[in-house]
Amino acid sequence: MPFSSAIASPKLLLQLFISTIYCIFESAFSKLRYWTTGACKGTKSFVSAAGHKLNENNEETATIPTSVNYHFTRKCNYKCGFCFHTAKTSFVLPLEEAKRGLKLLKESGMEKINFSGGEPFLHERGEFLGKLVQYCKQDLQLPSVSIVSNGSMIKEKWFQKYGVYLDILAVSCDSFDEATNQLIGRTQGRKSHLDNLYKICNWCQEYKVAFKINSVINTFNTDEDMTEHINQLNPVRWKVFQCLVIDGENAGESALREAERFVISDQQFQEFLDRHSSVSCLVPESNEKMRNSYLILDEYMRFLDCREGRKDPSKSILDVGVEQAICFSGFDEKMFLKRGGKYVWSKADMKLEW
Repeated sequence: MPFSSAIASPKLLLQLFISTIYCIFESAFSKLRYWTTGACKGTKSFVSAAGHKLNENNEETATIPTSVNYHFTRKCNYKCGFCFHTAKTSFVLPLEEAKRGLKLLKESGMEKINFSGGEPFLHERGEFLGKLVQYCKQDLQLPSVSIVSNGSMIKEKWFQKYGVYLDILAVSCDSFDEATNQLIGRTQGRKSHLDNLYKICNWCQEYKVAFKINSVINTFNTDEDMTEHINQLNPVRWKVFQCLVIDGENAGESALREAERFVISDQQFQEFLDRHSSVSCLVPESNEKMRNSYLILDEYMRFLDCREGRKDPSKSILDVGVEQAICFSGFDEKMFLKRGGKYVWSKADMKLEW
């Protein structure tokens, strides 16, 4: 060995030793930092420096994206004052990229996909949505494919073309009084939101799609009794949400909405639930249950973490994969199960009378 190399070797060994110690401390710090009270829920676990979920025995586990809500567009033709996923961008992934992400989710264990917005029927007049619905049911063979819509853009010809691939269609309706819907912003021009609701309910029956209703309870409808109308429409589920404030979406300086005037107390929400306790299909979701118990993908296919009262995005699953991205979703799997997030969601298993 040359003399110069012999002199240099101790220095190289020292640098290697320091580098190794640094990596050990960096790994330990990363594990401490991402210890879950938050990120990857299920068992008591933490996220390693590599982004993998580990349990107490230092064994890798993974959060399974059983049910995913994909908000592929933020654009909407309504202006609901409490909306917490507003039109901050107009971006929509190309169809093939969206399909690639959906396939990644299926390979990671997804059983149910829910398409939402914005208004999902607005982009390409529902054709983009229809192609995604068909792909998920026909190609990916998902047990459940569902949509949440305001109902204003849905045409019967969409059901004729794509209804066979859809398990559940949820239409948002916050009041059975047209004037109240006007105050909330769930309207467009002189079109009747309620006429659309009943029309779509009939189409769902005709084309064998399970019909669902979503309602956000707020200051304008908290005293309303919707029992008669809900019983008449007879949805498979009536999802009743407490108005939720998300910084940067419907509250704060950068927000496109000001939802504070729509917010109700926990007591008011409970009084609404008590008034409708006879409705068998009612599924209540308070802010506590709702905030962290949904896996939400935005238009870039990034999981959104709502634990801090805002929507902090992960990296896109298209760039880093599902397993790594989901560790930064803030998903509370225990609350997901507690609120009844897993239910009979395939229309083939619902035993409905069409």
